[in-house]
Amino acid sequence: MALLDIQIVAASLNEVQAGLSAAPDEISWVQTAYLMAELVMIPLSAFLSQAMSTRWLFAASAGLFTLASIACGLAWDIESMIAFRAIQGFVGGAMVPTVFAVGFTLFEGKQRAMIPAILGVVSVLAPTIGPTVGGIITHAADWRWIFFINIVPGAAVTVLATVLIRIDRADTSMFARIDWAQLAGMAIALAGLQYVLEEGPRKDWFGDPGIMMVAWIALVAFGLFLERSFYSANPIVRLSPFRSPTFAFACVFNVVIGFGIYASTYLLPVFLGRVRGFDSLQIGTTVFVVGGAQLVSTVIAAATSNAFDRRIIIAIGLVGFAASLWATSHVAPNWGFNELLAPQLLRGLFVMLCIVPSVGLALSVFQGPELRYASGLFNLMRNLGGAIGIATVNTWLGDATRTQALRFGEALGAPDRAAPDVLAALTARMSAITPDPDHALLMAQATLGRLIAREAVTIAFDEVFRIMAWMFIAALVLVPFCRLPATDAPAMPAEAH
Repeated sequence: MALLDIQIVAASLNEVQAGLSAAPDEISWVQTAYLMAELVMIPLSAFLSQAMSTRWLFAASAGLFTLASIACGLAWDIESMIAFRAIQGFVGGAMVPTVFAVGFTLFEGKQRAMIPAILGVVSVLAPTIGPTVGGIITHAADWRWIFFINIVPGAAVTVLATVLIRIDRADTSMFARIDWAQLAGMAIALAGLQYVLEEGPRKDWFGDPGIMMVAWIALVAFGLFLERSFYSANPIVRLSPFRSPTFAFACVFNVVIGFGIYASTYLLPVFLGRVRGFDSLQIGTTVFVVGGAQLVSTVIAAATSNAFDRRIIIAIGLVGFAASLWATSHVAPNWGFNELLAPQLLRGLFVMLCIVPSVGLALSVFQGPELRYASGLFNLMRNLGGAIGIATVNTWLGDATRTQALRFGEALGAPDRAAPDVLAALTARMSAITPDPDHALLMAQATLGRLIAREAVTIAFDEVFRIMAWMFIAALVLVPFCRLPATDAPAMPAEAH
């Protein structure tokens, strides 16, 4: 539910904006506030799970997430919504890394081999089906129900977690040893980075004084965080998992995978809404097929990851994901469900071949508290990859759209082009609507302008998908350097742990 909540809200931002009478530059903070707060909690969850115990951290996270969801659904203006979304993202951020750590703690041998597949499909399926679920709920009921649907499962999980989870004991003395300087440095650095990535595409990046100031503050805070991580006697976030080359490379892959998943999941609904004029329900029913393909590929990914070298599986997944992006890079203004079906099925089938083996590579070599820190850092990398991906493709899309519009203008202005004839024909058609020749000319020019804008943005989408495809191909260079740990023998998964 926590993962789903990011994309389910993204699909209904227009309705939320209308319901709260928010300005266009304000509504984006409904997502930004959530993501900023969530990024801070994810690496902090390892410390809290030891101080509070896994049982009480997860129960508190689920319960507070449910209460925050109710508050979001009852929000009366944009300011209250932003505040409640920040609370929701912060308290819910502990659930995902905690689940990853628990999965690798509870099971051994062949059972543990299935954990990356289960966790992988949950972490990828939720954001993928988000636009579909959000569109259906908003169309059938009201936008406030995209928050209220969390009440029943949230309450059930809170009660069941309290009753059933028995994994470790709390060490409340850790609260007295918190390194507040490291906590402040981490919070400011991550929140500042998220702010820069979210607002940068809309505000000309470092050309905006506000963006520049926040970037400098985040950089200084990151330096403080690193200093305390290395020299603090009791750091709240330990970077020791990065000593493992396998974990480090798996995190790099997770950044790339997060970039591709979140960026592609973001781009298609934007294309369908901006170019095709689809509403949230039409967008949701167009993109839902990716989730079905992911469920099918999970079984394949789980089986192959334990039978073959995981690096080979990751390489196949990267190539297949790149192929799906390349197929999407031929998108045309009239593309809909039928034309996008094959590229989306391809993406769903191959993304799990990237996710499942990388989760296994990252977390299978750790035990105890080190596993909790590794889980938090690994999940943080995916979220950072997604934040970087959305900000980057937004910038690429805006730049490419402006470039293509200029090229169209240059081409139409050439003396040997047929633009004047087309404009004359459109004016003649508009004359049948209005007797005023000047008004007919203005209508014809507006029609031609909309056509040029549509074609320019479509070509821009093509270019962005093509760049992303090449990025996944480039990531193949890292695969040979991802050394498997000695205990991670594919032929003997049961003895690996």
